Amino acid sequence: MKTLKDIKSMKGKRALVRVDYNVPMKGNKILDTRRIDTSFATIRALQKKGMLVRLVAHLGDGKASLKPVADYLSKHFKVEFVTGPITDSVANPPSAHSGGGGPKGTVLLFENIRKYEGEENNDPKFAKTLSKLGDIYVNEAFSVSHRKHASIVGVTKYLPSYAGLQLETEIKTLSKILTNKKHPFLFILGGAKFSTKMPLLDRFIKIADQVVIAGAILNSFYKFRGFEVGKSVVEDGYDKQIKKLLSSPKLLLPIDAVVTRGDKKAFASISEIQSLDVIEDIGPLSVKMISKKIEKAQIIVWNGPTGWYEKGFVGGTV
Repeated sequence: MKTLKDIKSMKGKRALVRVDYNVPMKGNKILDTRRIDTSFATIRALQKKGMLVRLVAHLGDGKASLKPVADYLSKHFKVEFVTGPITDSVANPPSAHSGGGGPKGTVLLFENIRKYEGEENNDPKFAKTLSKLGDIYVNEAFSVSHRKHASIVGVTKYLPSYAGLQLETEIKTLSKILTNKKHPFLFILGGAKFSTKMPLLDRFIKIADQVVIAGAILNSFYKFRGFEVGKSVVEDGYDKQIKKLLSSPKLLLPIDAVVTRGDKKAFASISEIQSLDVIEDIGPLSVKMISKKIEKAQIIVWNGPTGWYEKGFVGGTV
């Protein structure tokens, strides 16, 4: 894996950086900026090498605009927010070169990459178009690196590729888990999309002392056990895997939830969820139960939020 240390002097050259700016929002307000903040070190390191930085990111399913993120970034860098079709002329406006590649050089942030046709199906033509935005490619988006999207996989076929500082840190840290000897070892798995979480469950149910399931994937477990899940997000087709996991004494499932009931928020035990409810997060009793496990753990690996983070349901995670 090549890192920023392997990049030689490239003054005036362009770095196309795939960042993770999929932050929780409430309206146009960013609720948690940490995902943005962790990219600053890579941006500054590239600028120090004299490079011009172009940022590509997604937010949610592609409907939302990254304008609030651009506004936040502008507090730390000179930023130009680029909307509309991605072309070479759009990617390299004269204003972006002011100050060269140094600290005063303009950072370009492109609009939500999932708004562009060709991103999510890894279209080769779109990937090649993206590649024209940079002379090198830097991956700083660890959380989406498993996706076969144009800005993650396709573009690497056309540009020399490197790992960003945060991605490098994530990989080094997670690698330590494979040789972990600390116990109790607690694994917390949240988020959505069962298909991408199954490899993690299969791995950690074997090596962790306890596995906590949260997030939208939890709804599939509730449904399998015969509980009402209302209008909550559920991914079907994993009954065989869920049955096997439920047989493990290591598995721990939350016992209550935060639900949307009509236009109001309510707390409900798992047996109290109604047919029109939407499960949004784990409830306060579950938070207390999991917190006790956290306090006793010697090592904790956590992937994914406990609730619908993008909609502002951050309480359980916090």
